[in-house]
Amino acid sequence: MFPFVSPLPGPADVFLFALILCRIAGLFAALPLFGGKRLPTRIKIVAVVAITLVCAPVLQLTPPPVPQDAFGVALMVMREILIGLTLAFITQVIFAAVEFSGQIIGMQMGFSIASVIDPAMGTQTQIMSVMQTLLATLFFLSLNIHHIFIRAIVDSFSIIPLGGWQMSEALMATLITVSADVFILGIRLAAPVMVTLLLTSVVLGVMARSFPQMNVFMVSFPLNIGLGFLVLGATLLLFFHVLELAFGTLGSQVQLLFRLMAKGG
Repeated sequence: MFPFVSPLPGPADVFLFALILCRIAGLFAALPLFGGKRLPTRIKIVAVVAITLVCAPVLQLTPPPVPQDAFGVALMVMREILIGLTLAFITQVIFAAVEFSGQIIGMQMGFSIASVIDPAMGTQTQIMSVMQTLLATLFFLSLNIHHIFIRAIVDSFSIIPLGGWQMSEALMATLITVSADVFILGIRLAAPVMVTLLLTSVVLGVMARSFPQMNVFMVSFPLNIGLGFLVLGATLLLFFHVLELAFGTLGSQVQLLFRLMAKGG
């Protein structure tokens, strides 16, 4: 009998539904907008359960044997959660690079002291990091990148069997390589403002040597802020173009992670 239609599902059916739920929950726990503290927990739970109820009958998976001990159950649940977290990790790398670029820009513009509450994590961070993260989140949703991960988590059940996640040397090397892109992408996003304000500092240094009576320290504050916002506005399309290129590689990275996470991959 179809397990999710039966009024009295057996322990294997409940265990199967729990494993599917854990894999989808692991993905949503780390995705932008859905993760963090931006959305209430009730909305997250309802969204994860609703997607699981829709996907579970379509997948038509065979219930795996239920482990006889609590350790075996916890191990299988943890493996399913790690599959979702691993898929969402590559997206978090891009948003970490956006936040890193915002910190560089904020420091160059003189916003190191000013900090606000990050709505995603609930912690204090620089105001430029929050602004750029919000722009990246809106761009992420406008490109429907979250649809890629919803399709990927459904396709993962046909590639990675339940409880089939394993940490291999190749997977660890790939995750480390992807993590290194935080600094590269962050510098690319912050490069226009960094170069402009660096040249401004050089000019102010020359002027300070030429006109010792001028208070360069007081002049630099409004000048750096004004030039920073001006360059940010002028290079906003470049900012979105770099993000679009980074988001465009997510599809191939997801397929690579599938091969590495599957047994024998």
